Amino acid sequence: MLAAVLEATRDHADRPAITAGTRTLTFGQLGERIARVATGLADAGMQPGDRVAFSVRPSLDAVLLALAVCRAGGSIAFVDLGAGPELLAARLALAAPQWTAAESVLHLVSAPGLRRIARSRGIDLPAYATLLPDARHIVAGRRLPGAPRGALRLDRLARTPARPLPMPDPSADALLIFTSGTTGTPKAVVHSLASLGAGLTDVRDGLGLEPGLAVLTDQLMIGIPALIAGAHWTLPPAGLDPGAAPERYLPLLDRAEAVFCSPAGLDAMLRLLDERGAPAGGLSLIALGGAPVLPPLIERALRRFPDARIRCVYGMSEILPVAIADGAEKLGRRSEGDVVGRIVPSVRARIDDGELVLAGHGLARAYLHELPAELAEVRTGDLARIDPAPPGDHGGDRLTLLGRKKDMLLRGTQNVYVGLYEPIIASLPGVADAAMVGVPDAIGDDRLVVAVVPDGAPEGLAPDAAHPLARRVAAALPGLIDHGALPDLVVAIGALPRRGRMRKPDRPALVALVAPLID
Repeated sequence: MLAAVLEATRDHADRPAITAGTRTLTFGQLGERIARVATGLADAGMQPGDRVAFSVRPSLDAVLLALAVCRAGGSIAFVDLGAGPELLAARLALAAPQWTAAESVLHLVSAPGLRRIARSRGIDLPAYATLLPDARHIVAGRRLPGAPRGALRLDRLARTPARPLPMPDPSADALLIFTSGTTGTPKAVVHSLASLGAGLTDVRDGLGLEPGLAVLTDQLMIGIPALIAGAHWTLPPAGLDPGAAPERYLPLLDRAEAVFCSPAGLDAMLRLLDERGAPAGGLSLIALGGAPVLPPLIERALRRFPDARIRCVYGMSEILPVAIADGAEKLGRRSEGDVVGRIVPSVRARIDDGELVLAGHGLARAYLHELPAELAEVRTGDLARIDPAPPGDHGGDRLTLLGRKKDMLLRGTQNVYVGLYEPIIASLPGVADAAMVGVPDAIGDDRLVVAVVPDGAPEGLAPDAAHPLARRVAAALPGLIDHGALPDLVVAIGALPRRGRMRKPDRPALVALVAPLID
């Protein structure tokens, strides 16, 4: 991954590489700054294998710093400060980072004297400087009070005279991604430079990213392949979500040729464009990921952007991507399940008792808590089917997802796999959590009920079909999911019932709660 980015900085030195707001770096400038910051980090004591707890929002500084850490031989551990104090402490204890990287504003608002004021405005952050008292601190962003004494400032690191550094081993750790797990057993995926390089090259090729293409995204896993391709990556303002604020995101499309977003984000932008009666747009590529992408949304996108290629990325923390589908292919194959496309070259896939099992060069090296044991394959929990490529087609076998194990409902002659729909519903604005269950009727069919948890809702909220969020979700779903899976009822609820150590949704308990509301 690192070698591919650095090669692009040499091959496309005079082209614009990355833009954020009014700041633009050419590929040559990006390569020079990576070298300078990496040298500064090495001079400050960063050793190969050091881990950096990373809390810098997507920005030009974040991209530069992340790549420089890798160039210095370190690895990035993304830290979610909203995980809660106990889980956050458990994750940091597992990762054991020697360094932290955060924005100056984070240190400011989490300083002891300002935390009370921040809480009164809905910002509840831990005292960041005290989370890892023995770690070295790197601070990005403008100069503000509150940074720990002796912290290294990114702007000063970027002025360090560059010197040659040994290239890290491709098998070296580069990225830690925390996924599921509990405070007792947090879980993190460990990617190497090699596994990231294999997967991100597949993203570049599968999306058809090319030199000079103007790509709009805040996702590193799309932006880095754009850089590898020599494309021009534009970052939206930090925290700007097209699903929550489409009116602020739409103007950014005027300067973009390609965009990556979630299905919920694209849905919100399409609805706003329809309300405004806007003319057909000029995007040449719409890439979607983060949740299943179903035919109704693709059809709407092509009506609004008739010249766009639609690409749908299926992947997971352990292996990204797994498969990439062309929108026209998804529309042309109305078979049972979700057609997620061609299996990418870095992935080997097989089916074991109906379950998708993955391996290959793009697979993460290990789970952090299981080291020194390394991953040979990963069982996805997805039910799937693999179809061989048609004769003469050398693009790879096709993968179709059929849902999650034991998560199938029956409506008439149609099987409804809730795992295809719950991520889409949970990604809608205002939805903190979501589940789809079936309430059996007198003839053995399931009446489909969607339960959504509103952001900030009190836990005591009883199932309520008249709640404003329930009505908004019910109105949004016909354009997002298959007609045969549209729910009979949408309710808002204070919290989904859960059970067991892993706190999985307690579906029988949820059925008991919503059954009295079904006519």
